[in-house]
Amino acid sequence: MLYLILIILVAVLIMGPAYWVKQTLEKYSYPEERYPGTGGELARILLDWANLQQVKVEMTESGDHYDPIEKAVRLMPDKFNGKSLTAITVAAHEVGHAIQDRDGYLPLRWRTRLVQLAGPAEKLGAAILMIAPFVMIITHLPVIGALLFAGGLLTLSTTTLVHLVTLPMEMNASFARALPMLEQGNYLKEGDAPHARRILRAAAWTYVSASLMALLNIGRWWAILRR
Repeated sequence: MLYLILIILVAVLIMGPAYWVKQTLEKYSYPEERYPGTGGELARILLDWANLQQVKVEMTESGDHYDPIEKAVRLMPDKFNGKSLTAITVAAHEVGHAIQDRDGYLPLRWRTRLVQLAGPAEKLGAAILMIAPFVMIITHLPVIGALLFAGGLLTLSTTTLVHLVTLPMEMNASFARALPMLEQGNYLKEGDAPHARRILRAAAWTYVSASLMALLNIGRWWAILRR
């Protein structure tokens, strides 16, 4: 019974934030035509206002984000073409990251470098976990297999750790950059500011919730390896 309770608690802790982020963003995606302009159009306006004409605004299928290497704000189709409160607020959040980049915001620089390292590290971790059983069979040394398993799991969790430690950077993009732009520019309709705050909080938690969900993948590997 205790084991079942622990499983439920872990599932809630891991999946809860992801569910909350998804529900919050979806809730304010309606009405779809609440604003006269799209998220992509507002992103362009805000970037130009911030003297960031060189930063592109592009549509993507790989999640809303700002690319500090390519200097591009990338929005999912529902945000790029959408006219909902969610669309314009998320667009402002991503522009907030572009402004962080312009200002030389150190946490963004650190995260960019860490992500560049984490990608290859995660692939390496998966590769180690796949070859570990064969190494253990060939060498007949369980200790080597155990060390490879441990190293693989630790390496696989690199991206999760990177995103977890960047929450303050995300909150800064939301509340020190995006919200002031939306309020000072009078881009929000009357009564929308409290809802925009909820969306910005959810946008800040997007990477964290994705990272927590990635822990399920690590748990799956652990369950497989224990067999």
